[in-house]
Amino acid sequence: MISEHIPDIDLITNCAEQQDTVFSRASPWTKFLLLIIVVLLITLTSNLVVLTAMYAIILLACVMAGLPMRKIIAWYAMPVIFVISLVGLMIWNQPGNPLFSLDIGGFVLTLTDQGILLIFTLLEKALISVTFSLFFLMTTKYAYFSALVSRLFPTPLDQIFLLAYRFLFLTLAMAASMLKAVRSRGGGIIHSIRTQGGLFAGVFGLVFVRSFEQAERVEKAMTARGYNGTYAAHTTIPKPGIAECGILCAGCLAIILIFWMVPHAGGW
Repeated sequence: MISEHIPDIDLITNCAEQQDTVFSRASPWTKFLLLIIVVLLITLTSNLVVLTAMYAIILLACVMAGLPMRKIIAWYAMPVIFVISLVGLMIWNQPGNPLFSLDIGGFVLTLTDQGILLIFTLLEKALISVTFSLFFLMTTKYAYFSALVSRLFPTPLDQIFLLAYRFLFLTLAMAASMLKAVRSRGGGIIHSIRTQGGLFAGVFGLVFVRSFEQAERVEKAMTARGYNGTYAAHTTIPKPGIAECGILCAGCLAIILIFWMVPHAGGW
């Protein structure tokens, strides 16, 4: 593992393959359509009450599915840093009640209550999408996931997606082994960023170069086993049951209600 704050692909896949809960037995089509519904809902509304309720329901589903919540929370570091870095420039001079102002070179930046609200809103939207995406991946077996990709994406996009997913394991393992070698020689992450940035740039550059070499070896190995440019997934995907159809209908109804009540739901 490279860092506890980077999603562990091996752990995600292991959870998906070893799980035996009501969520893992649910149709992958249901979870995929729910992912679309979740994305549409967080796009349509900025109401914190609605977003908080959605987040609470998704977290409850993760807990009931027995997912490693401590790991998932640690993986929040990347989306949180991304949102804060993105919103850092957007929160200033928002309409609302001013909290304090900064004068930078004659240009006044004012932070308002709406600016603070914007941070929490975008953070919650990011965490909702990330959490449900992890829930989907950690409760769906790879055979079903690859079959979904094969049916949803046209050729050669499905081949690129599936091979890239497989090759990601090799690249991360390669990077982890190199970083372990650096640490064993006294190079810590914080210390190296401060004084050995060139060393780490060289490590990741070497990973990039070796990934091409590894890709060639993988391609030759697959060709030797009969690969002819098509990686077909023939797994039969279970269809949604009556209860799952009811959940999907409720999600669609929620989209219609929020779209209809956009001014009151804080959307657009």
